[in-house]
Amino acid sequence: MIDNRHHDSSPRSEISISKGWVQGVALVLIFGFFVMGILAYRTYTASMPLPQEVVSEEGQEVYTGEQITNGQNIFLTRGLQQYGSVVGHGAYLGPDFTAEYLRLSSEHIYDRLVQEGVQDPQAATAEMQRTNRYDEASGTLVLTPQQVTAFESIREYYADFFGEPTTRHGLLPNKITEPEHIHDLTAFYAWTAWASAAERPGLDYSYTNNWPPEPRVNNQPTADILVWSGISLVALLAGLGILFAVYGRWSANLGWKGNDTTSLRFLQPGEVGITKAQKSTAWFFLVVSILFLIQATVGASVEHYRVELEGFFGFDLAQIFPFNLARTWHVQLSLLWTAAAFLATAIFLAPIISGREPKGQHLLSYGLLGALALVVVGMFGGTAISIYGPDWAAGSPFFSQQWEYLDLPRFFQILLVIGLFLWFLIIVRAIRSRLRTESKFNMPWLFTYAALAIPAFYAVGLLAMNTTHLTVAEFWRFWVVHLWVEDFLELFTTVMVAYVFVMLGVVRRKIAIQIIFLDVILYSAGGVIGTMHHLYFSGTPVEHMALGAVFSAMEVIPLTFLTIEAWTFLQLGARQESRSSAPFPHRWAVMFLVAVGFWNFLGAGVFGFLVNLPIVSYYQIGTALTANHAHGAMMGVYGMLAVGLAFFALRYIIPPQRWPDRMARLSFWSLNIGLAWMMFATLLPLGTLQLWASVNQGYYEARTLAYITQPGNLALEWLRMPGDVIFLVGGILPFIYITWLGVRYGVRPTVTRMEPETLFVVESAEARADRTGHAVEPVPTPVTGGDPVRPPRSGYASDRREHGEAPS
Repeated sequence: MIDNRHHDSSPRSEISISKGWVQGVALVLIFGFFVMGILAYRTYTASMPLPQEVVSEEGQEVYTGEQITNGQNIFLTRGLQQYGSVVGHGAYLGPDFTAEYLRLSSEHIYDRLVQEGVQDPQAATAEMQRTNRYDEASGTLVLTPQQVTAFESIREYYADFFGEPTTRHGLLPNKITEPEHIHDLTAFYAWTAWASAAERPGLDYSYTNNWPPEPRVNNQPTADILVWSGISLVALLAGLGILFAVYGRWSANLGWKGNDTTSLRFLQPGEVGITKAQKSTAWFFLVVSILFLIQATVGASVEHYRVELEGFFGFDLAQIFPFNLARTWHVQLSLLWTAAAFLATAIFLAPIISGREPKGQHLLSYGLLGALALVVVGMFGGTAISIYGPDWAAGSPFFSQQWEYLDLPRFFQILLVIGLFLWFLIIVRAIRSRLRTESKFNMPWLFTYAALAIPAFYAVGLLAMNTTHLTVAEFWRFWVVHLWVEDFLELFTTVMVAYVFVMLGVVRRKIAIQIIFLDVILYSAGGVIGTMHHLYFSGTPVEHMALGAVFSAMEVIPLTFLTIEAWTFLQLGARQESRSSAPFPHRWAVMFLVAVGFWNFLGAGVFGFLVNLPIVSYYQIGTALTANHAHGAMMGVYGMLAVGLAFFALRYIIPPQRWPDRMARLSFWSLNIGLAWMMFATLLPLGTLQLWASVNQGYYEARTLAYITQPGNLALEWLRMPGDVIFLVGGILPFIYITWLGVRYGVRPTVTRMEPETLFVVESAEARADRTGHAVEPVPTPVTGGDPVRPPRSGYASDRREHGEAPS
């Protein structure tokens, strides 16, 4: 038993690694966020301007800045960013409304000029669209007569489009019919299209760096797009060269290194007593698996809309479940179920970290699960009501959908942030006794810092409100989409994975801490400023593209390092098992972690780099290549990790005799085969064809339903079905069954205290000498009253010395 009073009075342990690591992390983070601060300032001061008033040459009002903002709010609350996109960001079934308005207005202006007998109507159209008539002093934008009539014509077009009484566009019938709503929505599209063609003062390119590619207004790749694409490639090659040079020189001191000097015996499931809070995580994982099933099933319906807009195997699904609602649920659930799995795993690990569980911890855990359920129900109901758009729900914080990926209505978004901070406090409450005795840069504190980053960086998304300037909102929401997901969730998962291996005795604490610090340096060096690769064409000044391109290219470097280390990582448990008298109990959990490394490199690294180069992004943003990267990175990394961590915890919760090893194997292979099928049979080839069409025919053409529904593309879409079936039936259903076993047959909680960070026993010399299994050390078993009999103190102390620490 660990004496908590002894812990409280013990002197704080020394840092386990060189302070140079700490200084390196500090320098990288300070530099990254200093640059991000400058970019934030430039976002507010140099983004595409929002006019106070847009008038004709005669001074008659066409629309106002307030109406643009109201149109943006309608665009978001009615879920249209989950149908089409603006400035390239959003969903991919509908058009990009920025590109569409620019095309329609240019064609209208051209026709008017032809009727007026203009000598060169094409050149005159381009000149008219590119001329910037915005007066910054008065906040007034003046439109030509042709631009004014184009606005009126396109307003009628959108009245017909959104007032369509059928579901042939994949939307609800008669989705938006109020004339003032159509007017304001058109004003929002018109503003983004104006900024995409009108040249910045003193420059020869538009506010969106000449995006979208549109020959009618002479929108072509700028010199910056080409130059920074080339520099990005050079930065990547140079970075990889430095990585391999460093790895070749100091490989013995970098990466995953096994604990090869101590012979261990892994504690087997059934030998490890669990606490009440740990037992409660079985319910978390059951909820996670059910949400996973719903998310994937809804994703299949999203895919089906691309082959049958007005029918789901003969049923007109869009009458009750339109495309934009299906995609909203699909995207939000992908975040919620993976995040919930990470929260549950942290709750499970906390007592092992601290060696004790405070009273009532399980009640707080169940309360957090209830809060999660409330957020999920709020997401389902709030977004559905917002998309249906009844008058009584207008403007309500409970029923107003927000930006893509932050779709949760405002109230539930705030509730989720509060819940995440409460989860952090639950974790701190569980490990605070350990924190008092550890250096601020040892494993328990690193776990705490990583946990704090989860609510802190998700909360940044609160700055992106429905009425926030488009460019500013894009800046802050991508702090969540990119910085929260691709940097700080990566950090948190690295800490958890490293801690799991420390607890199993496979990796020394010093090595684990070095891995964490190295990952922070590598991920943050590119990942923080690399966030800006999402904002190439969102109305930001050109430095966002320059820095975003170079630093996002560097994000591939840590993923390459992880790939190099993947084989070592895979062999850690096997090597230790070869010296242990007990089998390694977490084969499939580790296999999922290996899959994470594979998909991290391929989905996040290779396919991410493919779409991040400015010149490629210029033509492909909002196409199937973006979806290919998103599925490989989100499901391949965080989805696989969530399932792997669940298997790790459930291995101790489910009685050994009931553990379904074949089901775990089936789930692993089906999820990976299904994901690979989805990407290589459909998303990658379709995205490649769409990119080719965008370059050869035009971006506007490549984003139309007419292109998506071409026979060859439809064949590729149908090819995805076998992979989806394998993924759903062979991958998710066995996962649900395993989580149900944890709830139905989970072992009875028997402990409140345990040996910290110890899921193993250091074998004695006698035990190591006898590999027949006759003379091994006694296994700690739980006793009545909740405290286990721990391993001999000498063994524990020697293990901690092997791991570079003083015994408690």
